Amino acid sequence: MEKKTVVLYPGVGVGHLAPMLELAKAFLRLGGDQVDVAIVVFDPPVYANGFAATVARAKASNTSVALHVLPPPASDGGGDTEPEDPLARLLRFLRATNAPLRDFLRTLSASRCVQAVVLDIFCADALDVAAELGLPAYFFSPSGAAGLACFLGLPTMRASVGTSFAELGESAVLSLPGVPPFRIADLPPALADDGEACRGMIRAAARIPEARGILANSFESLEPRAMRALRDGLCVPGRPTPPVYCVGPVVSPGGDKDHGCLRWLDAQTDHSVLFLCFGSMGAFPKKQLEEIAAGLERSGQMFLWVVRSPPGAADDVGALLPAGFPERTEDRGLVVKSWAPQVNVLRHRAAGAFMTHCGWNSTLEAVVAGLPLLCWPLYAEQKLNKVWIVEEMKLGVEMRRDDEDVVTAEEVEAKVRWVMEDSDGARVLRQHAAAARDRAAEALAEGGPSREAFLEFLKDLLVNV
Repeated sequence: MEKKTVVLYPGVGVGHLAPMLELAKAFLRLGGDQVDVAIVVFDPPVYANGFAATVARAKASNTSVALHVLPPPASDGGGDTEPEDPLARLLRFLRATNAPLRDFLRTLSASRCVQAVVLDIFCADALDVAAELGLPAYFFSPSGAAGLACFLGLPTMRASVGTSFAELGESAVLSLPGVPPFRIADLPPALADDGEACRGMIRAAARIPEARGILANSFESLEPRAMRALRDGLCVPGRPTPPVYCVGPVVSPGGDKDHGCLRWLDAQTDHSVLFLCFGSMGAFPKKQLEEIAAGLERSGQMFLWVVRSPPGAADDVGALLPAGFPERTEDRGLVVKSWAPQVNVLRHRAAGAFMTHCGWNSTLEAVVAGLPLLCWPLYAEQKLNKVWIVEEMKLGVEMRRDDEDVVTAEEVEAKVRWVMEDSDGARVLRQHAAAARDRAAEALAEGGPSREAFLEFLKDLLVNV
């Protein structure tokens, strides 16, 4: 019997591509005798940090998954002027990919039995392509159940307030089904101002319920309130919510096991090292880097710190840090330029806590590793993730900014000492993190809820004609 092909379309951005690659592996593990997987991506003009490198690594390591990289569309189709907001540019770009995506799917269907498409939630306009070709469409939410519940609830909330979220003021609080209350200041700026990006995202959120089903990168026991709200239809009042399959944690198994930082960790004692890493786009100005360095030095704690040069700066980490810092801390700290094998670091026995930008991939990687989080959100939906992590999951604490939006050396020192030393609060946080790690493993084990949810999704997908 001919295998059915499922086409995954992650849009652009490493944070969207990486979990989709892992989702492809799950297809092959659990439905490999019936399912082939193809992934299609376009060379992106925005949000490109690390994208090409991620694609290259994926093509080299995932030979069983067909990865098709298509040239970008000739025009974004969005008008004569280019929007300044990167998210608005991204959404225009994704709309413009509809035509070449349609051509690709038609060509692929000529040689393979294409059964369905799985779209990133940013790619809602591709529903039109799926409908035209008669293909069932599912969405994959890489940001978990709470992020999905919030996203689905935004169109109704925006209509109810009668004005832009920004007009309500940054301190105003929104309450949406399935998630803790959050301030307007926690929303991504592009969702607050009723600009092109906001309108595009609200339109995308309103179209998600048109899909046949939604895959959420989370597990039931991590986000039970959000999953109840989604299942009970509370997030999309007045219309049916598609089945939501909680199939996570969908995370990388790890990569470079020979990196020098891992050998350095081998020489450290168990749970003694704070890992600091802020994602593929997480770069700080020199002043903020100096504050972090001073706080780490004063804390007296072991650390492994990944430092990325800010845009336009010379790629010289030494020039960004205080004079003599590496020498003064060489007996208890290691600074790595630009990149480290994060999954391997987080799962190393020496890792004790994780200072993170709260990207959802990084959050789940820390959950799987059982580490408490020091939450320092930077952009996109990360401030919302911080709310879920701190208020709902009880897995982290927030790094507080001062009036100039700087996390001071004093704050770094205090929070690093708090989480790495045996304070009562940190002990409770570590207990929560260890329990979440165990539940994550149970979710993916044979008979576990995430594994069963994925099998249920496959059954639905494969009965489609």
